[in-house]
Amino acid sequence: MSEPGQPTTNILPIIPNRDTVVFPSMLFPLAVREERWIRAIDSVVSSHKTIAFFYPTTEDGPVTRDTLSTIGCSATVVRLLRVPDGSVQVLLQGLNRVRLLELLQAEPFLIGRVETATEVLEDSIEIEGLVVNLRAQFQRLVGLSPNRPEELSVAIENIAEPGRVADFVAANMDLPLNEKQALLAELDVNQRLRHATMLVSREMEVVEIGSKIQSQIREQMDRTQREYYLREQLKAIQRELGETDSAEAATADLRQRIVDAGMPDEARTEAEHELERLANMSPMAPEASVIRTYLEWMVSLPWSKSTVDSLDLAAAERVLNEDHYDLEKVKDRILDYLAVRKLKADMKGPILCFVGPPGVGKTSLGQSIARALGRKFARLSLGGVHDEAEIRGHRRTYIGALPGRIIQSLRRVETYNPVLMLDEVDKLGADIRGDPASALLEVLDPEQNHAFVDHYLDVPFDLSRVLFIATANVLDTIPAALRDRMEVIEISGYTEEQKVQIALRYLVPKQMSEHGIDPAAVEIPEVTIRRVIRDYTREAGVRSLEREIASVLRRVARRIASGDTTHAVITSEDLPGFLGQPRFHADVAELEDAVGVVAGLAWTPVGGDILFVEARAVPGRGNLILTGQLGEVMQESARASLTYARSRAGALGIPDDFYERTDVHVHVPAGAIPKDGPSAGITIATAIISALSQRPVRHDVGMTGEITLRGRVLPIGGLRDKVLAAHRAGLRTIIIPKENERDLQDVPEGIRQELRFVSVEQVDQVLAEALLPEPRREIITTHDGHALAATATEPAGSVASSPARGSGDT
Repeated sequence: MSEPGQPTTNILPIIPNRDTVVFPSMLFPLAVREERWIRAIDSVVSSHKTIAFFYPTTEDGPVTRDTLSTIGCSATVVRLLRVPDGSVQVLLQGLNRVRLLELLQAEPFLIGRVETATEVLEDSIEIEGLVVNLRAQFQRLVGLSPNRPEELSVAIENIAEPGRVADFVAANMDLPLNEKQALLAELDVNQRLRHATMLVSREMEVVEIGSKIQSQIREQMDRTQREYYLREQLKAIQRELGETDSAEAATADLRQRIVDAGMPDEARTEAEHELERLANMSPMAPEASVIRTYLEWMVSLPWSKSTVDSLDLAAAERVLNEDHYDLEKVKDRILDYLAVRKLKADMKGPILCFVGPPGVGKTSLGQSIARALGRKFARLSLGGVHDEAEIRGHRRTYIGALPGRIIQSLRRVETYNPVLMLDEVDKLGADIRGDPASALLEVLDPEQNHAFVDHYLDVPFDLSRVLFIATANVLDTIPAALRDRMEVIEISGYTEEQKVQIALRYLVPKQMSEHGIDPAAVEIPEVTIRRVIRDYTREAGVRSLEREIASVLRRVARRIASGDTTHAVITSEDLPGFLGQPRFHADVAELEDAVGVVAGLAWTPVGGDILFVEARAVPGRGNLILTGQLGEVMQESARASLTYARSRAGALGIPDDFYERTDVHVHVPAGAIPKDGPSAGITIATAIISALSQRPVRHDVGMTGEITLRGRVLPIGGLRDKVLAAHRAGLRTIIIPKENERDLQDVPEGIRQELRFVSVEQVDQVLAEALLPEPRREIITTHDGHALAATATEPAGSVASSPARGSGDT
């Protein structure tokens, strides 16, 4: 055994280095970017000293004695080059293995005390054999590796020291840094040679297998098909390693899923074609992921999966009645569908459209229908959608392309016959990206949707078994072609009695459950619910009513949680303490008869409403003044009403020349809200004639109807909502066009019994019913000093001789 020298101790700058491992007697290039290590190298260069490199054992954190390897290597700087980016390129010459004893300084760079590490070398035949074997193995490896220069074979022959042979091999092999550090830290030369030999042998096996694979593949491939060669090479490597070809397994899985999906012939042919393209394509090709995503969509769609409809009519009716009160028209339509479906199994799904004000239960009704049919339910919110691709999907040529929301919903519910609700279809938009409403024409057409083509799939998909239910607040904004494809079912606002029943049966139990209140702990009588409806809500639906009930129950829950009470009875007298002072009055009708003030009935997207029209005759020159944000149609009705009054001035008790000295001002309150429509025609006419003749209007009378220049009363729409609004407002007599009598059957029986309806065909009948016969003596002074007033106790003409009040009752 060779005699080890005495270890020497030195104080050297230290650099922790994770980029490479420096070995003794070897040249190493190194790029240094951190400022503190550049200072360390500058100090070494300026003092012609050596520097020590140690391998850090952790990737981040402060550098301490415990985070550095014990054995490192001292080196000297052979060459230094400063790069414009601020870094330094140095060429290092390794000197000796050194052992780190302690760190003496951390800033501005590390300085530590090191000592030379003594190597253990045992002179024996075994050492010589290891050196010879290692040289031969490394030279063979250099010969098989085209990326290693032949000069390495010559260089290793000129190294005599056994330890340096192992260091040279380690320095010139592509090894992980931790393995190189292990060789550097091995002080026993015998063990270092054995470790280096093992690493070279392992590398030799890899290179030999690669060479074998290359020779096998060259016999099977065309020289020009480089991509095919690389793929086969990868397969051969996996076979040699005993691994399964994941690409082939994925292709086989997709092929089996295509068979199991039950696609129609056209879709299956397209899927198989794309699968073959994928199989013949490199997995790393950009288009491979696009094709794979497309096939995943194809095999995951419910081409042949469906749910079995529950055809028990009695059970379906029970479910619908449990979830919703009233709405008999909708329930009858669903039960009719079930009856036909029971007789004809392959019946196509209907296209329904629920139209009504907010809060009447259109969306929740779709969920109840799905539960009654035993089908899956999916909902698409179309409000604000303005991209056609949302319906038809994107073409696969676009990055991140996806199918439309129709196909996505079917994939989510995993059945081809769900109840699919298209919510807020009246709020679709359109811009440069297309018109979604036009894209829905194919979806909602039973004669076309059996072959609906999504742009992404590019193959037909059968939507004929889907039960489509659209919801809308108004029909006017829905294109005529789309509206024609749907069966419109109008859901009007609720009466007070219906709201009471809905609150007691559904809203109160629901809110008690959501607020964690035991139903036995709180009692809300019916009279309290009626007080909430009359004094705190004014709506066609029950959404605000539910919010008010929730507000009451939150306060009750607070009392129960704080221990103030265990049982609460909410009376109508308690409501101001929970909800504040009443916000509405049950009766909004005028409290007394007034001249020129008429209650008209209006329809809005949120239900019916009362519209007061005020008219005043003021000194002027025959001008018609219109205020209150009136639309063009409503302005035309006002002009037609004034013309009618001028044409019948004598018969109506109005001075024939009133228009020469009098202006008529018509105003509709709530002037910030735009108003339009022809149904206020008789209301404006009555207000103008009342103002000019000074005959008061009965305060409990409401009216609706369009007027012509001849005084005819034409029919209007939305009568049910208008009647409900009149009932809420406290009106007792409703004047309607004769042709709207048939619409009264849609008004609930209880409301019809409480109101008095008068059907009219002429404005004279309206005036006879609405105006009092005795004019008020109100003096109107014109601009020239004349007095304009109706002083006769009973105006002459047709009004005085018209039928008695009530002759037009229905």
